[in-house]
Amino acid sequence: MTEAIVAIFIVVYLGMILGGLPFLQLDRTGVALLGAIALIGIEAVSLEEAARSIHLPTLILLFAFMVVSAQMRLGGFYDWVTRRLAELPLNPPMLLGALIFVAAGLSAVFSNDIVCLAVAPVLIGACRRRQLEPVPFLLGLACASNIGSAATLIGNPQNMLIGETLHLSFAGYLLQAAAPVLAGLIVTWGLLLRQSRGHLAGVAEPAPASTEREAPAVLDRWQTTKGLAVASVIVLCFVFTSLPREVVALTGAGVLLMSRKLHSRNMLGLVDWELLVLFMGLFVVNHALQKTGLPAQVTADLATAGVALQHPGPLFAATFVLSNIVSNVPTVMLLLPSAGHSYAGLTLALVSTLAGNLFIVGSIANIIVVDAAARRGVQITWRSHARVGVPVTLATLAITAGYLALRMRTGA
Repeated sequence: MTEAIVAIFIVVYLGMILGGLPFLQLDRTGVALLGAIALIGIEAVSLEEAARSIHLPTLILLFAFMVVSAQMRLGGFYDWVTRRLAELPLNPPMLLGALIFVAAGLSAVFSNDIVCLAVAPVLIGACRRRQLEPVPFLLGLACASNIGSAATLIGNPQNMLIGETLHLSFAGYLLQAAAPVLAGLIVTWGLLLRQSRGHLAGVAEPAPASTEREAPAVLDRWQTTKGLAVASVIVLCFVFTSLPREVVALTGAGVLLMSRKLHSRNMLGLVDWELLVLFMGLFVVNHALQKTGLPAQVTADLATAGVALQHPGPLFAATFVLSNIVSNVPTVMLLLPSAGHSYAGLTLALVSTLAGNLFIVGSIANIIVVDAAARRGVQITWRSHARVGVPVTLATLAITAGYLALRMRTGA
């Protein structure tokens, strides 16, 4: 049975690396789901055990914030923010800086993937109207969204998982992560300006006829205000109360679903059900592997060889490497059992998120921006992304490593 479990685990994580499996029309979600089904089918785990292995608080928190973000999208909030930002009387370098910090702030609350999905199309149109070269701004959006999402325990799915599993303090994590995130955003701004050589302005070209065109979303002030109010109450509860975060967020989502104007069908249609299924499948697959005892044995063998994942340095390196092989969510699921150090949660959250800027496939947010650009006639190649993504990743990780080392040395 152990051999079968290991074989299924290897196939599933190969699918995470490749984005699917050869000869089959499966994406990462399909591979994870199929792996869970196979484990149940061979009775490696029972249905009841599979259900218990799924960390329900994380899924509830993730679902609830998807509903909150759906409210903001349907209310036209993201479109309105992007248009207003583009209309500011700023020169291109300052406009890029404003975009970076606004995108980071939004991502810290509403999730980086959602922000990129909503902002990228509007940003391209705004750049064309202002005769600005869109690629640096799109890369700034992707990088800043990833970095900004590292600032909180609700900024991205892996941080939600870390926070819920390790029971981290929301306010405590925010205070710890704020400094490296802020420094990372400043460095990202500087690197983008250097890469563009200050030439952010260009000749605006009309969008090709084959690309998608969206009518500007009209800001619904009431729906937007309601969404912002609910999001604010949720975050305040996270910071100032000990109420279960998943219950607070789910209650907020329920309030938003009770609408006389926005149909629940439209709200729930914007929920990323595939991501939720991916989480469930990976929970089952990782639980089955943990049952075999092999991960504990490998961890012990590594510790004997001087590479103890329970220590910050090896955990930092393993998180960075694995995040760029199998993606950040599977990496976090693999390494969470080794998160025994007091700084393990902070290390996992920061490194797994910041590592996503290295290559296009390192983050779903990157892929969303690149795909949105391609559909509108703007090409972001692997080379053009790497020219920004690699130095941004190395710089932000260097800042994080120095920051963590300083905190551990001073005992802060």
